[in-house]
Amino acid sequence: MNPDTRPFVHMVFFWLHEPDNQEHRATFEASIKRFLTDSAYAGAWHVGTPAGSDRPVVDSSYSYCLMVTFVSREMHDQYQTEPPHLRFISECSKLWERVQVYDSVARE
Repeated sequence: MNPDTRPFVHMVFFWLHEPDNQEHRATFEASIKRFLTDSAYAGAWHVGTPAGSDRPVVDSSYSYCLMVTFVSREMHDQYQTEPPHLRFISECSKLWERVQVYDSVARE
């Protein structure tokens, strides 16, 4: 199977400048949910916060995690440049100090 046509998972971790600022958190949550709901390309999605797992292998230092599934890499690539995604970045990039992305494709 061509890697470009395999299911694609996009995971994004955000570290906010002020993780305890409730106004910033509310702004981030409203904007990310609006963008995902308005996206023409995102499949299933999940927005969450650290689960508080107490294990040495777990990194809970981030503020938010986003996981989005796509039917293909092409859909992911379209999502990157669509207006709802760009609006979210414009509205919220000032709130975060770090973003880490992990992308994966399904095995054959």
